[in-house]
Amino acid sequence: MRRWSLRVVAAVLLAGSAVAGCSTTARRSAPGGVPAGTPEAASPSGATADSARARYSEADVRFMQRMIGHHAQALEMTNLVPARSSREDMQLLAKRIEASQQHEIGLMRRWLEHRGEEAPSVSTHHEQQHEQHHEGAGHEGMMPGMMPGMLTPEELARLSKATGAEFDRLFLQFMIRHHEGALTMVSEFFATPGAGQEPEIFSLASEIDGDQRAEIKRMRALQDAASPGANHR
Repeated sequence: MRRWSLRVVAAVLLAGSAVAGCSTTARRSAPGGVPAGTPEAASPSGATADSARARYSEADVRFMQRMIGHHAQALEMTNLVPARSSREDMQLLAKRIEASQQHEIGLMRRWLEHRGEEAPSVSTHHEQQHEQHHEGAGHEGMMPGMMPGMLTPEELARLSKATGAEFDRLFLQFMIRHHEGALTMVSEFFATPGAGQEPEIFSLASEIDGDQRAEIKRMRALQDAASPGANHR
């Protein structure tokens, strides 16, 4: 009787050890057999941080670099407003455009820098514009390589010489065209195969699109206020 009892106790102890071993293994491993605490276990897709960063494309980089130059010209235009327009609503518009464009330029430059890509500055844009001016204008006054909506050096000079109501009219006309050009760039970007897949750049391009559309609405309202009944569309 005593021998039988010892055998039962031994069997129970062995069974308990096996269960404990399985439980320990389960705690130490993530689903799929990946050890817990590793980057693969932390990510539902098993992707590491390095693979996530690799999702951006050449089209993403080019979009960011070009849009920085596009925004830089908008800042060049808003810098003219304080000395050439006496309208408070124009002053407020210029400050809003300046704030949004500077903010987005900062985001785009940081995006490029964090990925080891060239991040052009506002001064780089001015240098390129100067070089293009000496190369000569192309079809319909556009400089070679100019982006949609961009002003030629001649148009910028015309704007900088205007004052009062004439400046306000030209500024709104040119800036609306400039913003519409940015919308074209965003549309073409999203239509490019493989572009805009990274969440951060998708969000930024969408933000640019939304900001430009809102500012176009404000500028059309200012056009209407200056010339009631006119059709500016």
